[in-house]
Amino acid sequence: MDRRAVRGARVALVYRTIFILPTRTGLLFTAVVIAVWLGAVNYNNNMAFLLCFLLAGFALTSMVHTFRNLLGLRLTAGNAEPVFAGDTAAFPVHVENPAARVRTGVAVGTTPPDSATMNLPAADATTCMVEVPAGARGILPLPVLVVATAFPGGLFRAWARVRLEAECLVRPAPEPAPVPEPPGTPSPGSGSSNRPGEDDFGGLRPYQPGDPLRRVAWHTLARGDGLQTKQFTGEAPDRTWLDDEALLDLPVEPRLARLCRWILDAENAGYAYGLRLRGRTIPPGNGSRHAARCLDALARFPQ
Repeated sequence: MDRRAVRGARVALVYRTIFILPTRTGLLFTAVVIAVWLGAVNYNNNMAFLLCFLLAGFALTSMVHTFRNLLGLRLTAGNAEPVFAGDTAAFPVHVENPAARVRTGVAVGTTPPDSATMNLPAADATTCMVEVPAGARGILPLPVLVVATAFPGGLFRAWARVRLEAECLVRPAPEPAPVPEPPGTPSPGSGSSNRPGEDDFGGLRPYQPGDPLRRVAWHTLARGDGLQTKQFTGEAPDRTWLDDEALLDLPVEPRLARLCRWILDAENAGYAYGLRLRGRTIPPGNGSRHAARCLDALARFPQ
């Protein structure tokens, strides 16, 4: 079925792209018509024959109109706004009705039975949002959509499968706070301040995965006090570099999650920061556009 799905940036539903089958209600209706017909034959009752043919005619008419309720619809889709892994991407899908008749009870989605139906006015269009779970980091294409209807009567269900050209950029999910601060992190609103640096010893704190091994206080472990990390204070610069080479002891995805957390924290703190990834360098800056540029670079990092 997916191989037969019509593809493209803009898709029109034609005869060969629409399928139709009876619903459960339609099968029950068929059983009732057969029962009426058997009774009419057994008792040679003309009124029963008339009722049977009337019901059969209604079913055939319903089948034709259910099919025509989708015929000729045009669909396009736009790219979804970037999201973090684990969130839900919302793709805008534009549905156009070029005919001079109203289309009633049309559902568009990846799971149409659970989708709300909509009515399309004659010679008009509407936009619906199709939500898709964003699992892994990277490029999320819009999956195969199903356009379906059971109007009128609910005896038949007509549907078409379409694959529209749209995608969503999925950024890595930030590591839950608190995390170790990147080297040379300045305090908010100052050009320089006493923050973690390399000058003076500032104390110990519990070890966290990703801390440099050269800062681990091995003597505390030898005393049985647990694994701790040395902290230093010094004059921090007015900007900092977020470098993935400082996290090479972490796997790729946890490393990107740590960088994502650093970017969000730096943006909230309001100081300038730059990003160094293998093969790409983003100069220091701040602001929503700069943060989006850095986060998008993490999303496009090779798997």
